[in-house]
Amino acid sequence: MAKITYIANDGTKFEVEAENGTTVMENAIKNAVPGIEAECGGACACATCHVYVDDAWTDKVGSAEAMEEDMLDFAYEVKPTSRLSCQVKVSDDLDGLIVHVPERQA
Repeated sequence: MAKITYIANDGTKFEVEAENGTTVMENAIKNAVPGIEAECGGACACATCHVYVDDAWTDKVGSAEAMEEDMLDFAYEVKPTSRLSCQVKVSDDLDGLIVHVPERQA
């Protein structure tokens, strides 16, 4: 289990206990975190689960694979820390992860 903190664009924090092997997106949807739409259901076929990984976590989370990078082209205000939350798998190494939800999705 890992604790993930989602920070909405208005600064509201949502703390979630996430099971290993799930994705950051699945946990956002399961816990009704606003701003994560996930229209494709986690198939890496849209950009509506876009998040910004907190700077302190970018190395642990890692970088996007080629397919994810292609989909990020459709995301709103992409930054160097942008990831699609459907592609970030929860593990014990991510306990305490902080992600920021953008102002809007694609």
